[in-house]
Amino acid sequence: METCDDPDVLLEIVHYEVDGWGVGDLRLLDGAVLMHERPRLGTGWQPQGDHPLVERFRAHLAGERVAYDDVELMLDGFTPLQLALIEALRTIPWGETVSYGELSALAGAPRAPRAAGAFCASSPFALILPCHRVVASVGIGGYGSDGVVTKRRLLALEGVHL
Repeated sequence: METCDDPDVLLEIVHYEVDGWGVGDLRLLDGAVLMHERPRLGTGWQPQGDHPLVERFRAHLAGERVAYDDVELMLDGFTPLQLALIEALRTIPWGETVSYGELSALAGAPRAPRAAGAFCASSPFALILPCHRVVASVGIGGYGSDGVVTKRRLLALEGVHL
């Protein structure tokens, strides 16, 4: 785990490994999640440090039903629409999916499905915000740089097969 030199700010960086998934990155600022990248093979990161949230990630990626509603996120700099999308994403239950249009409607912006898709593709809170549960109205849709194979794998853990 790395920390910041400023005694007034606690920055934690944890690289953690999950069998069969690779190494992920969790960054916290004063206890709130600043960003999280899902574990991937070939990142070049070496596992170091630990955090209680990592155990939830491991359980999730082993197929256990995990919720992240209580996880505090660092939300400085997000637009009002992005904040609404974050809140809407947190309401999508384990094992269920919504379309990008449904997500944008849940966020109070029914004419913004492309914005919802763009946000999901670049979300800094992998797993914590279940962007993998947001699908196209016809088909699975994309999943940012992780690709459709990873999205299908995450959905399959929750019993969803598209």
